[in-house]
Amino acid sequence: MNKQTPNQLAQWKEEWRQGFAREKARILICAGTGCVANGSLEVYKAIKQEVEARGAFVTIDVLLEKEEETGVAVVKSGCHGFCEMGPLVRLEPSGVLYTKVKAEDAAEIVEALLRDGKPVERLLYRHPVTGEVYAEEEEIPFYRHQQRTALVHCGHIDPEEIREYIADGGYEGLYKAITEMTPEQVCQEIIASGLRGRGGGGFPTGRKWELTRIEESDQKYVVCNGDEGDPGAFMDRSLLEGDPHRILEGMAIAGYAIGADEGYIYVRAEYPLAVQRLKKAVADAEEYGLLGKNILGTGFNFTVKIKEGAGAFVCGEETALLASIEGKRGMPSPKPPFPAQSGLWGKPTLINNVETFANVPQIIVQGADWFNRIGTKNNAGTKTFALTGQVANTGLIEVPLGTTLRQVVFEIGGGIRGGKKFKAVQIGGPSGGCLTEEHLDLPLDFDSLQAAGAMIGSGGLVVMDESTCLVEVARFFMNFTQNESCGKCVPCREGTKRMLEILQRAVDGEGRPEDVEVLQDLAEAVRDGSLCGLGKTAPNPVLTMLKYFKDEYIAHVVDKKCPAGVCSALKGYWIDPELCKGCSKCARNCPVNAISGEIKKPFTIDETVCIRCGACVSTCPFKAIKEG
Repeated sequence: MNKQTPNQLAQWKEEWRQGFAREKARILICAGTGCVANGSLEVYKAIKQEVEARGAFVTIDVLLEKEEETGVAVVKSGCHGFCEMGPLVRLEPSGVLYTKVKAEDAAEIVEALLRDGKPVERLLYRHPVTGEVYAEEEEIPFYRHQQRTALVHCGHIDPEEIREYIADGGYEGLYKAITEMTPEQVCQEIIASGLRGRGGGGFPTGRKWELTRIEESDQKYVVCNGDEGDPGAFMDRSLLEGDPHRILEGMAIAGYAIGADEGYIYVRAEYPLAVQRLKKAVADAEEYGLLGKNILGTGFNFTVKIKEGAGAFVCGEETALLASIEGKRGMPSPKPPFPAQSGLWGKPTLINNVETFANVPQIIVQGADWFNRIGTKNNAGTKTFALTGQVANTGLIEVPLGTTLRQVVFEIGGGIRGGKKFKAVQIGGPSGGCLTEEHLDLPLDFDSLQAAGAMIGSGGLVVMDESTCLVEVARFFMNFTQNESCGKCVPCREGTKRMLEILQRAVDGEGRPEDVEVLQDLAEAVRDGSLCGLGKTAPNPVLTMLKYFKDEYIAHVVDKKCPAGVCSALKGYWIDPELCKGCSKCARNCPVNAISGEIKKPFTIDETVCIRCGACVSTCPFKAIKEG
């Protein structure tokens, strides 16, 4: 294999593209973490066995030896995104998507494909409200309203097969950058694209690259931040699992642009599938001369190492992450100096997150103008979100920046489960804030969210319905943040602890009216006085709760009521006299004798004695006991 010829990439692309084009059909089984957990590997094995039993199984190595169309390829893909419906199986070239597939469905799927190509209707997606059946993936509302750029390969190629990535244009961005552009031109192209960092604050990516490029040093580094620690977030994990070569290519382009020959991917050790696929991708890229020394014979050198993190949330902060790579305790450092001036081992270092790097190759190939046409002014491109919570369709989505919350929740997400009323969305995880019904038409972009007191963060979207207690949600996130605080600075270490104590009192029914003002002051002090970005954004869930749901908090601490009926310490029980038959069963099962009455007449509950254990609710045969 000649690894040192600049035009070798084009030769590989054409040869392998023609090879894959000879497949009569392709069966893609989702092998992202979510589908794997639901048994997709068993589905893969069963489908492969069925195809092999019929003598139809084919691989790229076989296809390269053939001149005619032949066989069915059975491959494992990355995450398709529609996690709610997994395991997922996609057929090509028809685009048919099967949902909730089991291993025992394999024979029927293969038989139908080989017989006449007609889909197995019972495995197709059926809309939960209208009952409409959708055969093709792109027609399903969950997918139809998305625009996939960073996720374009996820679910459509085998992430462990470099030849599939190259056949679909992979590494063309790197080739163009190192053969047709100067490092300065690459930086200017990223600046012109308007790409902003997808890891949280939305800092202009090209500006960060240029600041690192102009630093003079004998050594520079590129670091990919894959430390995705937000509860409910899995965007970076899915990209690393489903399209690892795209991340490597983006990093190599960045290395060329800033003058670095070494890169690190910092990824959580609890992402074993992502780590496994990254290691294989690095090895394959080195074998084909796309990483390492003298890449494609151009004289450009770039190597990538994988650093597995221990799972500390604070290591998502860039200076703490760098300390962890160096073998130190992951704790933030004051800025300046910024990593662009003094980062890894005191050398200029460029840090971007996974999704940011995933956008780079397409920008170089298709140009800054192409990227700028997506999204809105000052918010170019798309953004991935992990859509979870009380929404009908959960999963990984990608939409243009500027898409409204209403479109995400009700068009892509299919609305609220069980026909309940929308209440709020927690966006950006522990560093984000709540968006309410009044924000449904708010554009989801960096600037609009910041003005509303929230932030995109890494892209977690947790949808909540009317049965959710926002005080408990704020307590949950504060508990998470307090546990994850590195403890280096007093405002974060002590302030989050005091805020958690106040919120805990509120949900325990021991809140005090004066706590409202104290909680507000504490949140602002932590925001203004913390050392790093994580500490500064830790109070956001509390601040937005107090801003948009203050009445709910006051109800907890003044009225000792939880309007959502969630906080057990604040639950009250009463007996509906219209439904009570006076059987006395509730009274006989009450452990504290809080229920009294006469047989065949409505009973009553003494709230001063009731311990809110719920025993009466479970024993009443007439459903006469209500909460409230």
